[in-house]
Amino acid sequence: MMRRLVRLTGTLMIVAGVGTLAWALLVWQWQDPFTAIYTHFKQRELASAYAKRFDAFRLPAAAAAPSLAAERRTVAREARRYRLTSHRGEALGRMRIPRLGLNLILVDGTDHESLKRGPGRYAGALQDLTGVTGTPPPDFMPGEGQLVYVAGHRTTYLAPFSHIDRLRPGDPVTVELPYATFEYRISSTRIVPATDLASLKSHGREVLVLQACHPRFFASHRYLAYARPVRIIPRGGAPFAPPATEAVAAAKSSG
Repeated sequence: MMRRLVRLTGTLMIVAGVGTLAWALLVWQWQDPFTAIYTHFKQRELASAYAKRFDAFRLPAAAAAPSLAAERRTVAREARRYRLTSHRGEALGRMRIPRLGLNLILVDGTDHESLKRGPGRYAGALQDLTGVTGTPPPDFMPGEGQLVYVAGHRTTYLAPFSHIDRLRPGDPVTVELPYATFEYRISSTRIVPATDLASLKSHGREVLVLQACHPRFFASHRYLAYARPVRIIPRGGAPFAPPATEAVAAAKSSG
């Protein structure tokens, strides 16, 4: 009887050990499947909510032949209006990153509850950055000509930025919003301490920063991927290149 109990206990311990190892490998190679189910369900809800926001969004009447400068001002004005009427946890737009196989609804906010639903745009609340003190990073929307900061999980809740370290310069990132679609290209990446806010300071030009904890399963550092805008497609308007992109193109053609 005692030997049978010992054998049974040993077998159960082996099964438990194998199961734990298999679970760890699953999460390491892919993601936590249980939280992924939750986020998948929330993404379906967000997609429906975003479709309604998109349809309800109304642009001001445009001039018959608006100038490029007027188009830029309109995009910036509508970006600010959209930011001020958006709320924490609400569906903002759709983000696509082919290199990561990502096509998800972008959420407003980087607090814990918001990031459970998908990648989130930082909306100016310093408490949404764990363990960080000081001056909060900027709160801007694509099109306002400033730094836009988007965070995402690496191992849980669909792990949108699980493989953020695979991004390479030139990789496209697209953010669709009700007032315009923004096309970016990855320009650089870096790893900084989790408390480093200087890397998220806006310098008066449009840049998208994607952020995830680094290394995976830890939060001591942040992996940052910077992306520059290459084309803006206003809703109902003609596409145009951001000023910085135009300057670079002009310099190359003159050289």
